[in-house]
Amino acid sequence: MNEKLYDLAYKIGVAAEYRDAGLYSDNHRVSDDTLKFFTNILGFKADSSADVEQSLKRFENKRWQRTLDSIYVRNHKHIEFDAIVDSSKTDSDFALTLFNQQTQKREDVSFIVNISGDTHGKYSKLIIEITTPLATGYYDINLKVGNDVYKSILAVAPDQCYQPESLERKKLWGYALQLYSLRSKRNWGVGDFTDLRNFIKLCGKSGADIIGLNPINVPNHCFPEEASPYLSISRLFLNPIYIDVEKVPEFKTADITAIKDEIARLNRSETILYTEVYTLKMKVLEKLYSRMLKDEKRFSAYQKFCNDKGDDLDNLAAFQCLYEQKWQNHWGGWRSWEKEYQNPHTAAMQKYKKANASRIGFFKFLQFEAWRQFNLAATEVSKQGLKIGIYRDLAVGVGQDSAELWSDDGAYLKSCGAGAPPDAFFPAGQRWNLGAFHPVELKERAYTPFIKILRAAAEGAGALRIDHVMSLMRLFVLPETNGKEGTYIYYNFDDMLNIVAIESYLNKCIIVGESIGNVPEGFLDKIAAKNIYSMSVLWAERWDSGWGDFKQPYQYPEKVFSSVGTHDMAPLKMWWFGYDISLSRKLGIMKNDEEMNNAYHKRETDRWKLLKALDEAGVWPEDNPRHGDYIYGENYPEGIEEAVHRYMAKTNSTVFLLQPEDIFQVEQLQNLPGTDRDKHPNWRRKLPINLEDMEYDIAYIRNLTAIKKER
Repeated sequence: MNEKLYDLAYKIGVAAEYRDAGLYSDNHRVSDDTLKFFTNILGFKADSSADVEQSLKRFENKRWQRTLDSIYVRNHKHIEFDAIVDSSKTDSDFALTLFNQQTQKREDVSFIVNISGDTHGKYSKLIIEITTPLATGYYDINLKVGNDVYKSILAVAPDQCYQPESLERKKLWGYALQLYSLRSKRNWGVGDFTDLRNFIKLCGKSGADIIGLNPINVPNHCFPEEASPYLSISRLFLNPIYIDVEKVPEFKTADITAIKDEIARLNRSETILYTEVYTLKMKVLEKLYSRMLKDEKRFSAYQKFCNDKGDDLDNLAAFQCLYEQKWQNHWGGWRSWEKEYQNPHTAAMQKYKKANASRIGFFKFLQFEAWRQFNLAATEVSKQGLKIGIYRDLAVGVGQDSAELWSDDGAYLKSCGAGAPPDAFFPAGQRWNLGAFHPVELKERAYTPFIKILRAAAEGAGALRIDHVMSLMRLFVLPETNGKEGTYIYYNFDDMLNIVAIESYLNKCIIVGESIGNVPEGFLDKIAAKNIYSMSVLWAERWDSGWGDFKQPYQYPEKVFSSVGTHDMAPLKMWWFGYDISLSRKLGIMKNDEEMNNAYHKRETDRWKLLKALDEAGVWPEDNPRHGDYIYGENYPEGIEEAVHRYMAKTNSTVFLLQPEDIFQVEQLQNLPGTDRDKHPNWRRKLPINLEDMEYDIAYIRNLTAIKKER
């Protein structure tokens, strides 16, 4: 390995080696070609030894080439920032004023100027220490040195993320809900925001305090079947398929007279028919949009929404309009469009927006109504007295062919996408091909793209799950070309953590980090110190790296949101019978019968270990104790879901999330990672019972009774 290249990679945050999280964890030494590829992507040329030398010099000189950095992220207890000035100006008069972005007020502060002793040619580094206490938030810096004024941004972070008193006093419980899967007597074949509102009312009756949702962001308007909640075109806005058309103020009963039978058919369908549902909703919503334009009061509210959402909404709507017009003649997404349409800032795009104002306005209307209905559901939380309420999910990335990348392509890494190295679940690693933030550009933009998605995800939420939370520190990235190796790209972890803490505090939103995968040593301790909760699932809380006994409830950590499984894992009944194993073999995920048989033998042992754990915890229903060993899975143990839920409710975890699929004994996966819809109906499963009937169902009643014995 070229040592100078290694040095450059280390300094700019490209991993030259890493360890995977496979069952037999391996060290990987990254090739010089891969290091050159990624250093070039980050803006530091490394094709030759001379390039590397020049890039190293450029890196060393970079901070000395301007007075203030783009942003300073600091803890509130010690606020200081550096300034690079001509050495002849170190004795100049200094003046410092801050403008509070939250209060929109100027703040005069006391400060001390210290000469650090660091010099670079004719320049010296000064340390400006602010001695006036500052509230959490963002401030515009105006630093005057002599007659010159320099600007930057100061982000002041609290010690920890927000935590309500309710989490300090008692252990809570709630649901992990896939909103699309809610079946009701009134919806159009997919769960919607009215179903969410009614589910919140059900939680109010039952004593649940939290509803964990799948990501509810915008899909590609032209391809509704691309239904993965983790592959949106914008994490800033909502999925309009969740709009309850019949609750739009402009709706009239006559609007659906001709399509009642179609709505009933979609409602009865066992799986979600996304294209049909979406197309039907859009057809009616187009009529309602025309009516809204003629209603002075509603139109005024619509205009205010558009103004408040600003350029981000404008860009999303323009992107959707363009995509609708171009997708059939331009293969390859927005990067195949004419150059003048490949970003929203060209003169051609301004003309386009004016010429297509009506259609662009319709896409804005979809967001206007989606946010109105979502906020009605969020308001229901306080009415029902839920202590946390909606627990939203922020996806780790965004689709490459997305409005988010189109709107600000420079903020993302080019010619590569996010993925994962080998781990216990995916021995070959994963190629998600998601857009990943460019760490250098992200800071140059004062972390604005990251802040925006945090704020959008926190809106209406009492808690926020950050998918693949390790991405705050590092993200595994692979070149777009298949077969090319990837490596980790590092971010400014302290800055990212502090910004999460600021947004958590400002939005009064609990932060939870999903940390399944390759977790760096010491990472969990660091996020715990920042009061970021981890996630814990029954299947992972075992000794000997998943081969030993299940941990007893008293052995669970406290600072976690726990659940039996996740949307990517087999529901309890499916797990018991090993249907997930046979499915994996059928689809070729398991390569041969020997691998399948080994998995069955392990599952047989795991079933016994689970029964043993439930026995030791004393959680079987008193009126339905265990009747046998069921070792070979010939029967489904009566009351096992109640026992498992009581077991999980008994754990030390601060919050327990119950999955409706386990209550109602679902035997199918919501999502099978590594497959597309041609092999498995991912993200299309409906719950087997209508929302209106849940509270009267004996399984629902018995499972909630079991949980309430412990929480």
